Amino acid sequence: MNSYEVLLLENKAWAQEMKLRDPDYFERLVKVQKPKFLWIGCSDSRVPPDQITQTQPGEIFIHRNIANLVVHTDLNMLSVLQYAVEVLQVEHIIVCGHYGCGGVKAALTRHSYGIINKWLRNIKDVYRFHQPEIDALSSEEDRLNKLIEFNIQEQVMNLAKTSIVQHAWHTYNRPHLHGWVYDLHDGIIKPLCDIAPNSHLDHEIYEYDDV
Repeated sequence: MNSYEVLLLENKAWAQEMKLRDPDYFERLVKVQKPKFLWIGCSDSRVPPDQITQTQPGEIFIHRNIANLVVHTDLNMLSVLQYAVEVLQVEHIIVCGHYGCGGVKAALTRHSYGIINKWLRNIKDVYRFHQPEIDALSSEEDRLNKLIEFNIQEQVMNLAKTSIVQHAWHTYNRPHLHGWVYDLHDGIIKPLCDIAPNSHLDHEIYEYDDV
């Protein structure tokens, strides 16, 4: 049996188990989607949002990419963000990275990785902003993990700089923004930062007055 066929068998077993536990489970999922959370996370296969938060289908709207970036030219991410904020009306947006992130580690080198260089450039910029504090750390692992934390914080701020979020702040007083980091060694999520609706940003130039 091929490995992908195992996935299909596991899916059938899971569906049968869910129906036995709750005969109306899938009917309820079909009728409504009202998650309170948008999760912007890393694509790393070891960081499944639903499992590490013990949430059920329908509870978290999810977008994942390399190193959990919020890039102002990424139409994929912005489309997810707009739908989550304006249609699903999520109350919280979580940017969750993880220690030991391979994308961040690659960005700390001068090696060329091809097309992904353009993506990693965003992380290199974060390093440049915080270089003195990162370089002051003694070990490579500590420097990597500090950049991971700074990257998460910068991505949360990038969310706050979007007109999508600012419009929702001014109109609905939501969503709250959160930056979290997940530790693969013990499975624990560590909160790093929060931005409440209508907070002042790091520079007024990013604050729209007509949203």
